[in-house]
Amino acid sequence: MKILVLNAGSSSQKSCLYEITGEKLPENPPKPIWEAAIDWTANDNYGLMEIAANGVKKEIKLDPEKRLESIAKMLETLRKGETKVIEKLSDIDVVGHRVVHGGSDYSEATFITDKVKATIKNLIPLAPTHNPNHLEGIEAIEQTLGNVAQIAVFDTAFHSKMPKKAAIYPIPYEWFEKGIRRYGFHGTSHKYCAQKTAKILGKSLESLRLITCHLGNGASLAAVRNGISINTTMGFTPLEGLMMGTRSGSIDPAILIYLMREYGLDAEKLNIMLNKESGLKGISGKSGDMRYIDTAMQEGDERAQLAFDIYIHQLCCCIGKMLASLGGIDVLVFTAGIGERSAIVREKTCENFEFLGLKIDREKNIKPGIDTEISTSNSKVQVLVVHTEEDWAIACECWQKMNQA
Repeated sequence: MKILVLNAGSSSQKSCLYEITGEKLPENPPKPIWEAAIDWTANDNYGLMEIAANGVKKEIKLDPEKRLESIAKMLETLRKGETKVIEKLSDIDVVGHRVVHGGSDYSEATFITDKVKATIKNLIPLAPTHNPNHLEGIEAIEQTLGNVAQIAVFDTAFHSKMPKKAAIYPIPYEWFEKGIRRYGFHGTSHKYCAQKTAKILGKSLESLRLITCHLGNGASLAAVRNGISINTTMGFTPLEGLMMGTRSGSIDPAILIYLMREYGLDAEKLNIMLNKESGLKGISGKSGDMRYIDTAMQEGDERAQLAFDIYIHQLCCCIGKMLASLGGIDVLVFTAGIGERSAIVREKTCENFEFLGLKIDREKNIKPGIDTEISTSNSKVQVLVVHTEEDWAIACECWQKMNQA
């Protein structure tokens, strides 16, 4: 089965093609036979597409104003030139799309229909930087591949079984009935990492109490018990919870009322401030990239140090909340860009939980391998670094859905 995966971000479009042979999914994620990434903001004048297949890497400049045309051009590299891996586009059996927000309607991967597209469109106000791009990808596939099966894999699905006590906000109940609730995000990553952790440890997922830490530019935690997400840090939108690269995370809501009343900030200005100008960037005054923060700290930058300290404080407080939901913890998992690459974030976070008997091996932590345990042999809590494979997780969902059809 040939499975094309489209993973649209706020300013990017990542794609890959998997070829799965045999009657079972492989134990470990195979390397895609073709990969592509479009950065719509690579330059003030153009976007940039990178293609990799057959040992060849190519770069192509794109017009960011012609996105559908650019996606079609990207798909053409599957069957033409040095990156050709299939004879014709109709060789593709199914296309899987990561969709950030599925609302309350979808708790599992779903074949895309007009109704599904309408739901994704209706949820644009809750995921304005992502859901429009998902619809764009779906439309591009319809124009280029015709009636090929398309499947939406929702980031919110893994959190859909959260108990009401975790999902409902303490505001008038009528707003819950109108759809205002905690949905949670990064579900594809949290689910994959929880399952991968169980495999690495040779234990059943149902026997483990896990906290998965998806720490990237966007960041969230999930408390996983019996294989189910019972609590998470993101909520109605991806703004709630942890301090992030440019997002504030949770703050006193009265701050917004105050800024509106006293400084005349409107909804759009508040939205830009909270999503684009806060977090690490807001405190450091320079960058939301943890790599920059780390370097600046070493150079004595006090604002960078403060940004880092707040980040770790918020992260540990939120881990504590997940810990309380689980009633204990067996495994702490770090994943995504910061979680996988920042030894100092893992070290400082774990230091705050030594009272639980959690101990990390500092040498293993400095240079962990892929999918590696970094806790000591006598640690009462196991700590793992797991490489998230969202694209492969989407491909697996597609494979299972197609075999059930």
